[in-house]
Amino acid sequence: MAIYTKIGDKGETTLFNSKTSRKVMVAKDSLKIDALGAIDEVNSYLGIISFSEEPGLKRTIEKLQEELFTIGSILAGANLRLYSTKTKYLERQIDKMQKKLPAVKHFILPGGTLVGAQLYYARALARRAERIVVALSKKEEIKPQVLVYLNRLSDFLYILARTVNHDRGAKEKFWQGAK
Repeated sequence: MAIYTKIGDKGETTLFNSKTSRKVMVAKDSLKIDALGAIDEVNSYLGIISFSEEPGLKRTIEKLQEELFTIGSILAGANLRLYSTKTKYLERQIDKMQKKLPAVKHFILPGGTLVGAQLYYARALARRAERIVVALSKKEEIKPQVLVYLNRLSDFLYILARTVNHDRGAKEKFWQGAK
């Protein structure tokens, strides 16, 4: 089967609506497709990070990627659930990592190590995806757990970036304010 269908050549794409069991044509510049694209960007960038040599990071990233595919499927119209246990897992991991980190009183400049910087970038992508899904939620019903998970995901990526940097001995650089 060819990857190209030519259906999208005029600026529309097909999504499957599980409620009506029918395919629906959607403009490629619609907010829904923008949200799906933003989720895909986070997922794809996490794929790059998964090649890191950091111990245990690959499995953690793959779990996140699985959940992002679930979220994308839900947004596209699949009749799937995103269980609150997925968010609770992120919260437990955040709490566990945060206990090992020094308190922060200023903004941290993204960077540190290569993987740390990549995780900070993934956090920014996750925040953008969250903003787009929030905008979409003003036009159509979005399962609340999707928004909760996306919010927690960016928190998780932030703490994970700090943890990776801390474990590698990279000193955090704080924003000094306008000079």
